[in-house]
Formats: sequence, structure tokens, C-alpha cells
Amino acid sequence: MKTWIDGAIQGEAEAYEQLVKQFRGMALAVAYQKLEDMFLAEDVVQEAFTEAFANLSKLENPDAFPGWFKVIVERQCYRQMRRKQHATVPVLEIQDLIQEEDEAHNPEEQALKREVHRLLRDSIAILPSSMQLAVDLFYFQGYSLKEMSEFLGVKVPALKKRLYDARSKLRRSLPVADVISVFSDLYEGGKGMLHIMNGDHAADRLRQSGIQGDILVWRELYTFGPITRNMRNEKARSGRAQYLEQHLGIPQTEYLKIKELEQRLSSFHQYKEIVLWFEYDLYDQSMLSYLLHYFKEQNLKDTRLNLLCIDSYPDIEHFRGLGQLTPSQIGRLSGTWHVMESEEVEAGSEFWAAYASSDIQDHQDYLRGDASVLPFAHAAFKAHLSRLPSVFNGLSIIEQTTLEAVSEGVDHPYPLFKHVGNQLHTLGMGDLEYWAHLKRMTEEPHALLQLSGVQAFPDFQEQHEDFRQSVLSLTELGIQVLNGEVDWALVRKERSWVGGLSVEKGEAAPWRWDTDNENVVIQ
Repeated sequence: MKTWIDGAIQGEAEAYEQLVKQFRGMALAVAYQKLEDMFLAEDVVQEAFTEAFANLSKLENPDAFPGWFKVIVERQCYRQMRRKQHATVPVLEIQDLIQEEDEAHNPEEQALKREVHRLLRDSIAILPSSMQLAVDLFYFQGYSLKEMSEFLGVKVPALKKRLYDARSKLRRSLPVADVISVFSDLYEGGKGMLHIMNGDHAADRLRQSGIQGDILVWRELYTFGPITRNMRNEKARSGRAQYLEQHLGIPQTEYLKIKELEQRLSSFHQYKEIVLWFEYDLYDQSMLSYLLHYFKEQNLKDTRLNLLCIDSYPDIEHFRGLGQLTPSQIGRLSGTWHVMESEEVEAGSEFWAAYASSDIQDHQDYLRGDASVLPFAHAAFKAHLSRLPSVFNGLSIIEQTTLEAVSEGVDHPYPLFKHVGNQLHTLGMGDLEYWAHLKRMTEEPHALLQLSGVQAFPDFQEQHEDFRQSVLSLTELGIQVLNGEVDWALVRKERSWVGGLSVEKGEAAPWRWDTDNENVVIQ
């Protein structure tokens, strides 16, 4: 490619022709995908080549040409769409425009082939746009996965997965066996795949999306209660089960079903690929890090780890999690995961080792270190430490945000939970966890909040309408603490956990969280 680009810069016509021949088909497919009009797509591609050749000397790395040219094509498409031109004629099949078939040679065979292609092309309209493009380039135009990867900026394994899922969807929609035989039998993911995620709702959406593979919903809450680096320690597990039952109302028998999940996880070798579906917040990042810590200690053999970890989704203004997505939207994520390298697995294990440590120094060291290998790890870990008593008044970030909200008039429990959850979305805090914090803040003799309209804080295994209608207000102590006149960490006598750290309130805490400087202060 470097030779062609060098030649094109020198004005050699043959070099221009080679570049056009190599990339015209892919450029047309991308343009048609956006414009849905072949004549406009042709115009856009021509303009894109003109722009690219005029600026070719500015391209420092010739190997970057495919992705660079794709950006130019897309920019020309957006310009075309802004012109608001109307389509001129019915859409023609892209295959007819980018390939010339010699119908004089075996015309019956050529006619049958064209009919098969027509039927397939009509059928791929049911696919998500990313799959349509992959099918078009790979099956109809014959581009290699490597060429597609360079042009689209999508890794080869992700393209393979898109092709596999596309074939799976088409098999369900096309009853004609001869049409299905057009597709190769190459393994491209799906079968022999295990998806691990949290949340039954998101798992149901994943099942409905048509993405193939088994699903393991990991049911744990590493953001609440005592944890250790070795979560399989039976004594520690028993203590944790009792704590969660006491504070969250989760029956011990229900929590201890984690053993069944661990047994399923230990049989991971039966799968060729594992996809970890997680989000950006602390709830997910702590769970992801635990699983990566587990896999780091295993011999993966031929099993490949993939990761899908996101903090946003197109057209969703306030993305909070995969459970917000429809099955169709989940389906569009198919193949966007990437194969995890050893340094990512190691980074996840380091997160867990620090997070679950009982030594504050380990937490400090991690916060000061470089956690960029996993893009959301540092922000999540900072959110984790913000739950420590603050240097200002001994409140955690959850307690501080709650008191501020109530003082501003957000005084009903469910709107309060929503408000605090949105303010502290990096925590990914669920309702049971938040109610436990809120309950602690209303308990005498050192209550920060008063709850009116309900006799007692309810058991949240059932619905309580009176709690929904109840009203919260700051006590005199709550006002004093909010103003920084009283240190709640010295007043409230209890023990809680922040990751692996045991926080003993009612005595001078050896370390606090400095909200202004976002670091730990050791006193």
C-alpha cells in the first residue's frame, strides 16, 4: 500500500487506479449504508476519492489510509445528507454496480447466482446495520476480514462475530436450504460461547436479542458488606451471608447460592469464548475485577476472554446500564467486544487485590497508580474511596449527597433514591443498598434524618406504600453535621465496610476522604 500511496503522491495514474480498485467497493458499501441511494453513494465516493488524493501528502502513515479514507467517506455522506436532496430513482442492487458478471459464460448459472444474491440482499434488511455492512463486504464483495478490519476500524474477532450472528438470524428467517448453503461453515463465535453479566433484566434482553450462547448472571454485591480477596473462604462467606441478611434482608440461603454460580464458572473450559458484559460504575467494575482476578489464576487453555464494557449508548442521554437497552439495541452490540490481552486481565486482578485489601496503603497505591489499561477502573476506584468518612464532617459521599438533597426539598424516599443515584451514578448503587444507608441515617440515638408517615423502616422484600408516601426531614444533629459543626464519624457507633476496609465509627478514624483533593488522608 505504501508503494501505491507514494506513487499517487508523485501523480502516477496507475497508483491512483490501484487505490480506487482496492477501496471503491468498501467505500460504496459504507456510503450506501448511510444514504440508501446508490446514485448518491456513487457521487459521495467520487468526491471522497477527490478529497483524499488532494490531501494524500498530509497522511504521515500509509498504513492508516483505510481508516483515514473511511472518515472522509463518512464526512462526505454527512455533507450530502445536509443538502437534503431527494432520492432520484428506486434503489439498485449494489452488487450490480460494483461487479460486472460475464453472463455470456454459463448464463443459467449466472442467472441462478444473481437470483440467490437478490434473495439474500433483500433478506439482510432485517439485520442491524453493522451486520448488513459486514455481510455485504465479506460475502457479496469478497473482501477479506483483514481488509475489512483496516477499513472499518473493527477488530477481526468482532467482524467474525457479526458474520456469525448475521447467519444465525438469516437461518431463522430464510427457509430455503440452498440459500443458506451460500454461507461458509467457518466458526465465528456464538456456539460454544458463554456470556457473563449482572442483572436478570439485562440477561433477558440478551436472550431476546438473538445473540447466541449460554448466559451466566453473576449475583453478588461487592460494594456492600465485608469482602476479602479470597471470597471462597467458608468462614468469611458465612459472616458475609449473615451481614447481608441483617442489613439488606437477603436470606442467607439465597446468598449462598453463589456456590452454584462458582461451580458453573469453574466449568468454563467447555466454552471456546467467554464474553464479559459490564458497565462503567463501581458496582460493575468491582464485579468485573473479581472475575478477572479469578481467571488470572486459571489456565485458560483454548478459552478466549472477551470484554464489552461501556459507559454510553447512542440516543440514550443518561446511560446507566445494559438493562436500559431493548433486545434490538443489545443485538447491535454483538461483536463489538474485544479479545482481552493478558495485561487487561492482570489489571483487573490488581483492581480486585487493592479493592478487597484491609490495608489502606494498598488502596492509596492503586489510586495513585496508572489504571488506564481498563478505562473505567480509576474513576470507579475513586468513587469507592469517596464512601470513606470525609475530613469535613465524617459523612460518606452517599450520606453527604442524601442530606444535601433532603435539605433542598427532595424529601420522599423514592425520588430521593433516584436523585442520589443520578448524582452518584459512578457508584451504580441499587435500591436495597441505598435503603440500608438511609435506614442507618434515621436510627436513634444519633439520627441525621427523621422519617414521618411510617412507623418503622420496612423490610424491602415486600412493597410498602406507606413508606413510599413518607416524608424525610433533617434532625438538629443532621443540620449540625451537614454544616460541619459535628463529626458524625465520632458520634455514630457502628462498623461498616468500604471494600475490604473496616470502618469503625465512634472513634478517631485513622484515615479520611478529602473530597476537595480527591485523595485519602491518613491521620
